[in-house]
Amino acid sequence: MLTVLLGLLGALTYGAADFLGGLAARRSSTILVTAGVAIVGLVGIALAALFIPAVSSADAWSYGLASGAAGAIGIGLLYGSLAIGPMSILSPATAFISAIVPVSVGLASGEGSGPSFFIALALALVAVVLVGFVPEKGAVRPRPLGLIMAAGSGTFIGLTIVLIDLSPADSGVIPLVANRIASSTLLVLALGAVVLTRMARSKTPTLPGLSEIVGLWPIVLAAGIFDVAANIAVIYGLRLGDLSVVSVLVALYPAGTILLASVVLRERIALIQWCGLGLALAASALLAV
Repeated sequence: MLTVLLGLLGALTYGAADFLGGLAARRSSTILVTAGVAIVGLVGIALAALFIPAVSSADAWSYGLASGAAGAIGIGLLYGSLAIGPMSILSPATAFISAIVPVSVGLASGEGSGPSFFIALALALVAVVLVGFVPEKGAVRPRPLGLIMAAGSGTFIGLTIVLIDLSPADSGVIPLVANRIASSTLLVLALGAVVLTRMARSKTPTLPGLSEIVGLWPIVLAAGIFDVAANIAVIYGLRLGDLSVVSVLVALYPAGTILLASVVLRERIALIQWCGLGLALAASALLAV
């Protein structure tokens, strides 16, 4: 039961972080907002680590660093695939693959037993696709490159959870600190590359959205705090329960985003997404039993 609650908490808080990050990115630059959220997340996890007992080890740091690198690559591929489109196909495809990778690893290691467990996992995977569906008018068949990038994105994002799960149980949040160090470093390097490219083209190091982001710091701060809460919920969910259960629930993170968008921005939730939310609740109830 607690594992399911932590998995759902991780999904909802990840979704909230994505919503707030997207809200800030509308008024500023995506890469600036992403870097800002990552830095807030790093500071937040580092502060949490001061109060959480942990044993530092090579495995804790190496698995954490590897998961951070995998996550950064996965997010980069995700943005690239969504830029190619169509989002209505590539977004749920990425979410499905990001769930199926750790679920497959968990089942291969002997997790789960009984028909209800496998029925719940199947319902949850269908829910991941439906909840992650992005209604889009005039969607066209995805190009091969978009599909390849979406598959790569889902694989690396799923691998992130697998690597965190492999970290030692007594390592506290050290793997998360290492994760954020790796991902923040890669994001800062990407930001530097963008600045250098702009300097070469326009002889100016300024970035679009640089002045706007100063006034958006409360939103960026809140997104980073939600990201910290999500990561802590997920790592303890993994330590208390099965990788397959936690990973498939975490992949429902778009639920948090669409629910907040509905409440705050009055955006309409599509019927197919409501169906996904219903299946997610049913799957969660079965997994809790």
